[in-house]
Amino acid sequence: MSTHAKRERLLLADLLEAAGPDAPTLCEGWRTRDLAAHVVVRERRPDAAAGSVVPALKERQDRVQAEFAAKPYEELIQLIRTGPPRFSPFTIKQVDEGANVVEFYVHAEDVRRAQSDWSSRELDPVFADALWSRLERTARLLGRKVPVGLVLRRPNGQTVVAHRGTPVVTASGEPGELTMYLYGRQAAAKVALDGEPEAIERLSGTRRLGL
Repeated sequence: MSTHAKRERLLLADLLEAAGPDAPTLCEGWRTRDLAAHVVVRERRPDAAAGSVVPALKERQDRVQAEFAAKPYEELIQLIRTGPPRFSPFTIKQVDEGANVVEFYVHAEDVRRAQSDWSSRELDPVFADALWSRLERTARLLGRKVPVGLVLRRPNGQTVVAHRGTPVVTASGEPGELTMYLYGRQAAAKVALDGEPEAIERLSGTRRLGL
């Protein structure tokens, strides 16, 4: 049975392939070629991918990613489709699901929503619940630096606190949209904000969401 991560992987590969190597993405400064290289480096070069969290390794990460970006685009797409090498921890189903469901979903939307004619993707309820469960676990990490209290609310009334504080802003939307919002794609996320106007303005002006 296909897992969420496997499905999102193939969808991301299809979107990257259809867009071509030089299409825009929601990742600032990255075209589709750069995004594809990032995904491949993350899975195949952990020594370089660590630069995302270890500042001392950032230069190495940028260099290795540039080397992959210089490869034929079709090769990058195929590496994404076929997945990590045999002995990678990402080959373990539980690790793949835990680490890649949101990663691939967000990056697929980074490609989709950067196009002028993009349309919303309707998520099946099981996948929406999977995204919500991950928001419940990571919301406080992703929202730790915002300047106001922040609560996430999905249409069924479930809520999760992303940041404790006052005044409080409530961000309402489907789990997929709240995921994009909390991962720093506020401008492209279909989320409604409710709270004091000044608090909403402070939240809307922040670049502190996400990792």
